[in-house]
Amino acid sequence: MSGKPISAAEGGGPVRIRLGPPTLLGARALLPVAAGPHRLVLVRDGDRIVAAERACPHEGADLALGRCAAGRLHCPRHLASFDLASGAVSPGWFFRALRLFPVEIADDGVWVTIDGGGSAP
Repeated sequence: MSGKPISAAEGGGPVRIRLGPPTLLGARALLPVAAGPHRLVLVRDGDRIVAAERACPHEGADLALGRCAAGRLHCPRHLASFDLASGAVSPGWFFRALRLFPVEIADDGVWVTIDGGGSAP
């Protein structure tokens, strides 16, 4: 996937979107998903699951092809990494933070909340 980084949700208010069943991610560390018109990647970081925009804010690389290690999502193209708590890019890179979105695992599925600008979970 190559493309533009995710833009703000239309309409301004938060939108809660069901991504699939509670077992959606399975044992995978990274899973590309669609949340309405938004292309995201679900990232397993230990016991925590985070949703992030799928296109790297630097060059639009597909972050679903990257890897997760020690609380960071690593871009497969330029090897910068993003903090999964704040979205901050690794030192030495000068572009905006990765947009992160809260994920909820409930009995009825995996849910993500897309807000106006993306926020840290």
